[in-house]
Amino acid sequence: MTNPTEKNASAPKPGPKPGPRPGPRPGPHPAAGGPTPAVPVHPVPIGDPHAFGRIDADGAVWLKTADGERQIGSWQAGTVEEGLAHFSRKFADLATEVEILEERLTARSGDPKKTQTSAAHLLALLPDAQVLGDVDSLSARLTAIVAGADDVAQEVREERESARTSAIGRKEELAAEAEKIGSESTSWKSGGDRLRAILEEWKTVKGIDRKTDDALWRRYSKARDAFNRRRGAHFAELDRERAGAKARKEELIAEAEALSDSTDWGVTAGKFRDLLAEWKAAGRAPRDSDEALWVRFKAAQDVFFQARNAVHSERDAEFAENAKAKIALLDAAERSIDPANDLDAARREFRTFREQWDEIGKVPREQMSKLEGRVRALEKRLREEEDADWARTDPEAQARAAQFTERADKLEEQAQKAQDSGKDRDAADLRQQAAQWREWATAAHSALTDR
Repeated sequence: MTNPTEKNASAPKPGPKPGPRPGPRPGPHPAAGGPTPAVPVHPVPIGDPHAFGRIDADGAVWLKTADGERQIGSWQAGTVEEGLAHFSRKFADLATEVEILEERLTARSGDPKKTQTSAAHLLALLPDAQVLGDVDSLSARLTAIVAGADDVAQEVREERESARTSAIGRKEELAAEAEKIGSESTSWKSGGDRLRAILEEWKTVKGIDRKTDDALWRRYSKARDAFNRRRGAHFAELDRERAGAKARKEELIAEAEALSDSTDWGVTAGKFRDLLAEWKAAGRAPRDSDEALWVRFKAAQDVFFQARNAVHSERDAEFAENAKAKIALLDAAERSIDPANDLDAARREFRTFREQWDEIGKVPREQMSKLEGRVRALEKRLREEEDADWARTDPEAQARAAQFTERADKLEEQAQKAQDSGKDRDAADLRQQAAQWREWATAAHSALTDR
């Protein structure tokens, strides 16, 4: 079949044919909560061409509009139905362009002003378009696009300005945080990690004009450089300190090795304690040498302390034998020494015991206090018996007891004389005094015998 040809070929054409579209064009849509679309998007069905136009017997093509019919062209190349379908498809192509403009405006994609210009251009071509379809509706939709584009353009400007303000605010926050890290932080790892994280987020923040963005970037970059300089200086100083620590530890190793063969156990052990304190105060040497230095230092200590421990082990064995001997000697002394029975013999035995005790020598420290306590208890028994013996033979105490008795006897004699003279009351008083002195005399003699 020959392709259809149209009369009035000079009439304006709506634009390139994008191809038939059975439904709405998929594309971006406003985010939830965003502004209400200024222009609704309508799918474009081709519809029944008989509802929008006709082709008469002469081949004239007529479009039905609200203002009546108007001829849009002619059809001579085929049947009436083929002609109606042809002009209906051209309408669908034009409507598709309108739909694309609606979607673009609704989705805020592209420049609303350019969308407005394109819609105005199509609206101007529409009265002469050789199409069959709901042209009135298409005209209303294009008019809505032209009218709503200014509002959408304003909204887009406001949204972009809001997004720009938000983006600037976020980058200012990031720059300020970077500046704080750059000037204050000494947490070198976490600070460096955070600066890298800030950089990654920085790359995602868009919508800022070049001048402002460059100024903010300079703040971040300067802060990062400051942090890196301080970190580099810190680790350089740390390297110097570790080099100094290494030199000092090598000196301490030399001192420790010189002391390692000493047999002055107490003094040298104290010196090793001092060296260990200095070792800790020296700080860490470089990581690759610190452990090796410690191994050398500890080896020198071990030589000394192992030798000392060997000597102490031998001494401890000797002390343990001494303890056994002293316990046996003490057990025998506690059984045989009896000051209450024979004070002089007890004295002799204790002197012999003490000489033997001292000859045996030292015992383990943990047994010393208990054994010395038993010796002191034995010595106390002897001393207490000596004190009691002295009290029994004390001339002064015996003289006092004799004086009390003599005084009691004299008072009784005076009482008898008073009674013989008929002085009964005086006699009674003198006997009462004599009884008191007799009681004191009895107590004094009793104290001497009890001791």
